[in-house]
Amino acid sequence: MTEDEEYARSELYGLLSMLFYGPPSQVVLDLITDAAIEGEGALASGWRSLQRASGKTDQDKVLQEYRTLFAGDGQPAVALCGSHYLSAAALASLHEDLARLGLERSEHLTEGEDHFAALCDAMRSLHGNLPAQRAFFGAHIQPWGMQLFDAIDAHPGASYYRAAGGLARHFVQVESQTFARMPA
Repeated sequence: MTEDEEYARSELYGLLSMLFYGPPSQVVLDLITDAAIEGEGALASGWRSLQRASGKTDQDKVLQEYRTLFAGDGQPAVALCGSHYLSAAALASLHEDLARLGLERSEHLTEGEDHFAALCDAMRSLHGNLPAQRAFFGAHIQPWGMQLFDAIDAHPGASYYRAAGGLARHFVQVESQTFARMPA
């Protein structure tokens, strides 16, 4: 993997983290809409879908959609935490891996360590350490990511986040394929 590819992956993890921690501002929506994209394939297609969605909405609509999907009293319509999709043992394993990797929970965040955005942050923090990324991804994102994206896609209130989830789905698929080709 080239340095440029590694940097692009890190940036995409950062964007996904930002989009799933909370709704993007109008500035971010505009930046996504205007960003240049080259190439073809599923990931480029997912990015273009997110660009179109970003250009057709505004921050107030995205805020309302975020609340509809991911917030609310009690259980949200769509859970962004892996513990919803996996066993308690998976959460314990995540805590062990975060400690082993020296990744500490930020005190200003209220979301759990198994929140999709937090896992994207962890992957970004592991930039340059492909073996650690591969192991972390395989243990903590790959087992449930597609279930999350399916839940977003199936929700009747999803519009912008259907596109964001689509990009995330394509990225997780590319990551899965890339890590599968890496020597053990």
